[in-house]
Amino acid sequence: MTPKIAQFLRDHAPATPCLVLDVDRVEANYRRLKAALPLARVYYAVKANPAAPILERLTGLGSSFDAASWEEIEACLAAGARPEAISYGNTIKKASAIKAAHEAGVTLFAFDSEPELLKIAKNAPGARVYCRILVENKGAEWPLSRKFGCELEMARDLMVQARTLGLDPYGISFHVGSQQTSTAAYEGAIARVAMLFTDLKEAGVKLRMVNLGGGYPVRYRAEVPGIDDFGNAIMGAMTQHFGNDLPEMLVEPGRFMVGDAGVVSAEVVLVSRKGKDDPVRWVYLDIGRFGGLAETEGEAIKYAFRTPHDGTADGPVTIAGPTCDSTDTLYEKSNYRLPMALTDGDRVELLSTGAYVTSYASQSFNGFRPLAEHYI
Repeated sequence: MTPKIAQFLRDHAPATPCLVLDVDRVEANYRRLKAALPLARVYYAVKANPAAPILERLTGLGSSFDAASWEEIEACLAAGARPEAISYGNTIKKASAIKAAHEAGVTLFAFDSEPELLKIAKNAPGARVYCRILVENKGAEWPLSRKFGCELEMARDLMVQARTLGLDPYGISFHVGSQQTSTAAYEGAIARVAMLFTDLKEAGVKLRMVNLGGGYPVRYRAEVPGIDDFGNAIMGAMTQHFGNDLPEMLVEPGRFMVGDAGVVSAEVVLVSRKGKDDPVRWVYLDIGRFGGLAETEGEAIKYAFRTPHDGTADGPVTIAGPTCDSTDTLYEKSNYRLPMALTDGDRVELLSTGAYVTSYASQSFNGFRPLAEHYI
């Protein structure tokens, strides 16, 4: 809750549910990351929050962008980004989208399979490409499973093939999982990348770039390591494995850039119990999983709450959204406690909700409109 957001909520009391995001905090986070990893180029992960005010501010700061779709590329270009500052980082792309991006001037494309590599060669001839490898996601509160990336041996063969296809085998990428709370995850991944660099050099392919991905965490209910801790661990591992011959480094922060810059303001719709003597109250909000809080799936991301009754007696609660869907239950097992005085009509704030909430919001499930957005 930045002072700007607090004042905006006091002065305007906007209709709920809504996101209020302080763009100055986004800039501050960008500068913190640059200070922690001064040798790395920042490619903001647009999917975290694609709002034009964010893209425009970051463009002015000299940021580059990691786009997941042609539509995100269009949004970056509309915000003033140079096409050569955009990475098409999704490893699953339509041929038509690759062609459109290439024709718009985008030169950097990710892949993790031969069919995708062949699509890039056909629709973006001569492009720089980087292969995403599978790495351990232990320590991540929002792991990325095995949907993206390939094994090291396959990555080696694909990068050799990229050269024969007339592409520029530029580098290797990985992602250690979103909201990664362990610096060791980056150290282990960098060690794997270094082995691949060596193998490819022996095969006559000299890579020039390591894409360290995102995953840098923000504080929700629990403390997390600071960005300086991650910067020190990453640079220590890079120096250990590459010595003085450091490759170019890219990072793709999303949550870290915008997470703690935003607050969701919501209204309590109902407080009830399932039995007369049940100690657990059910607190229903006017925003839930379908309204943008999708990362509460499995109670993975645990948002902190602020209420008008904080500091008074509290008790255990289950927190749910407003829709007629039983999966729209946010927290039942994570030991949330809220004030006993909380009642319908009260406004509550969900802190550090600047990342992914607007991107995940459904358009009209149960007829509910997506939450409003205020960028200040």
